[in-house]
Amino acid sequence: MAETYRAMTDIFHRVELDMRHLRMVVAVAESGSVTKAAAALGIAQPALTAQLNRIDRSLGGNVFVRDRFGARPTELGELVLRHARVLLPAMAALADDAERLVNGDVGHGETVRVGITGTGLGGLFVNQLHIGMPGAQVTTAMPPLPDDVASRLARGTIDVGLVGMCSDVSPPAAVEVSWTRVCTDPMFVLIDEHHPYAGKPEVSLAELAEETWLCVPSHGCLEECFVSACVRAGFTPRGMGEAEWTTAVDQVRAGRAVALVEPGQPDPPGVATVPLAGAPLRRTHYLGWRHDADLRVDLEAVEGAAHRAHRDAVRRSPQYEQWLAMYGMLG
Repeated sequence: MAETYRAMTDIFHRVELDMRHLRMVVAVAESGSVTKAAAALGIAQPALTAQLNRIDRSLGGNVFVRDRFGARPTELGELVLRHARVLLPAMAALADDAERLVNGDVGHGETVRVGITGTGLGGLFVNQLHIGMPGAQVTTAMPPLPDDVASRLARGTIDVGLVGMCSDVSPPAAVEVSWTRVCTDPMFVLIDEHHPYAGKPEVSLAELAEETWLCVPSHGCLEECFVSACVRAGFTPRGMGEAEWTTAVDQVRAGRAVALVEPGQPDPPGVATVPLAGAPLRRTHYLGWRHDADLRVDLEAVEGAAHRAHRDAVRRSPQYEQWLAMYGMLG
């Protein structure tokens, strides 16, 4: 025991790492490459390599195995990563909380910082926040992925997050972050208003087997889930692509594709939204927050705003209202 203690003490005295070094280790581990990590960090590769060598010397062992296949964490590297993934969000949250305290923001609920990704409810949610929290300043951010929303919640750079994900996937786990389900929606198909199936109450995936497909939203596991659903329906989709809403509408209106979309959007001129029979694909919307968010915002008001946003989305989509009524789910 004494020898182990002395060994740990020796390591402690040798280690001279700061948060910048830990960010470098995490970047290399996540990218699997020193070259890619250097680009992501905005530094030259030789400079990053020199810093990694310095980290190795400081710890007394190699953090990564680096070869022509990339960079892989050693056992020591895994230890550093476990601690880095706790320390980095904690330090970022400390800096953010200190800034809010100094600026007098804590506890006043004057600003609600919202992260939104993968959901068509974002605009309606913000509108409802303004209604439910009069006087609050609502600011928005658009992280690219749900994992990024969770990371920013953990760091305290946003207060609440609204994300949409395939229903087979759980919201991303993160230290100090809680999630609650807002709603689960079926995915619909957006088609040209002159398409043979426009105006039908439902259309099956199999009936659209010859179409070229677009996915909206264009990230997450939606494409993988969609391909699996098509295979179960007896075909492999062709020309699978990604598009945001405006791009998808333009291509669908021109008759070049059909698009997998969330319901709850009013149909633009020239296109029509049709439910998929049997709802083979569903998307769940989650609301997330840091565990200490109630110091800054009224979480009950935030959750109420999310549910009202979904009700607004249903009301503005006649096709969705009809589908819910057809299956006895219209509240």
